[in-house]
Amino acid sequence: MKLFTTTCMVLSLFSTGTANTKDRPNVLMISVDDLNDWIGCMGGHPSARTPNMDKLASQGILFSNAHCQVPLCGPSRASLLSGLRPSSTGIYGQIKDEDIREANAHTKQALFLPEYFKNNGYHTMGIGKIFHEHAPAGVFEESGGREKGFGPLPPNGQKFHWNKKGTQTDWGAFPNSDEEMPDYRSAQWTIERLKRKYTQPFFLTVGFIRPHVPWYVPQKWFDKNPSGSIVAPPFKSDDRNDLPAIALQIDELPMMPTTEWAIQNNEWTNMVQAYLACVSFTDHYIGEILNALEKSGYKNNTIVILWSDNGYRLGEKGTFAKHCLWSEATRVPLIISVPGMKKNRVCDQLVELLDIYPTLTDLCGLPANKTNEGKSLKSVMENGESENYAISTYGRNNHAVISENYRYIRYEDGSEELYDLKNDPNEWNNIAHDEKSIKIKEQHRRYLPVSNALWSRKSSYGVNPFFINQRLTQSDQE
Repeated sequence: MKLFTTTCMVLSLFSTGTANTKDRPNVLMISVDDLNDWIGCMGGHPSARTPNMDKLASQGILFSNAHCQVPLCGPSRASLLSGLRPSSTGIYGQIKDEDIREANAHTKQALFLPEYFKNNGYHTMGIGKIFHEHAPAGVFEESGGREKGFGPLPPNGQKFHWNKKGTQTDWGAFPNSDEEMPDYRSAQWTIERLKRKYTQPFFLTVGFIRPHVPWYVPQKWFDKNPSGSIVAPPFKSDDRNDLPAIALQIDELPMMPTTEWAIQNNEWTNMVQAYLACVSFTDHYIGEILNALEKSGYKNNTIVILWSDNGYRLGEKGTFAKHCLWSEATRVPLIISVPGMKKNRVCDQLVELLDIYPTLTDLCGLPANKTNEGKSLKSVMENGESENYAISTYGRNNHAVISENYRYIRYEDGSEELYDLKNDPNEWNNIAHDEKSIKIKEQHRRYLPVSNALWSRKSSYGVNPFFINQRLTQSDQE
């Protein structure tokens, strides 16, 4: 295999070695739903205001080129937390937490990330959206659960701007106070846990819902992102003209606002403002948790990791959604802060969310889980080189292979896309049919999954939305 190389600052990590369980570091894991690269330290949007995530990045390492395994909440989280690729499990769409184990033989044998830590002497705690709903029974020793839905919502099913069925997409200043938001209560629960005393190391995780739709947060967060400073992301009206038919079919999302609709109705910057307001809200409560950790007795022996399950398009490629194999949907924030590690580092090495599971076990000195299909990033941190590619999957046998310079997409019918990321970072020009691209495509095809597990309808709610001529249901969108 070719070694794709890039720059990664060499780090000095503290050694966990074979220390007793009580001497191992704690883990504080923070997940954020549908957060793209619109945070200050990633430079994804010039108006992004995220001082707390930026501070966390300055205290550790920002992986600036991390990609999810599926650009959809449920299967992305199932992959990350099981340590298995969707092509191995067949989990390409939304799935109930309790059904993940029954997807196929691979998942029946898997231990979820918090379970693995629990089996290795850690006290495990979690609240909010960790898996798609919350977590399968028994994963956490202490669970704060998750409040149902993405509320609060206006009464009587009212929406402010967008009333299409099949999506919770809408935007506006609502409710009146932060205290009415589920994420506020999740943050307070987490803060309270950080004030407790523990006789063993802990694995504590909190899952924030915002900026998942609807883009509702109180007015003060809109005020922190004034409309006059908002710009829309890059957009090319004929961008989709060179896409294969299957890509257009998969990306036909009639329940979502199109970019043309947003332009014609003068709503595009309002939608961007609402998304940024939700990001600011979430960033604030991430900061509250990090402040609580700083004041606790655990700040010097706790690994902090922050990730998002998938990106999100805010008008790029013609719509407002995730649900695709282009960069806006697969590239995500990933920040890791480790006690004793050199601070304020940026690594542009390609990594995957699948790497989180083996990285955490490695950093904590736990034995490797041999079923993991990702790789530990500890060596990437130390040496700055590894086999540099990432794979994202959207439905059975539809994959993107991302390298340092290219994004190659191959669909189940053999159709292809290829983008030169250096000269075309917006992925506007599909060069898959250029004669000079033949060798590049051959090189990237080597990384395509050999097996593509079948979808198990018995282990999912809704339909599999990813085969040709099928549509997303509301449960799949959420």
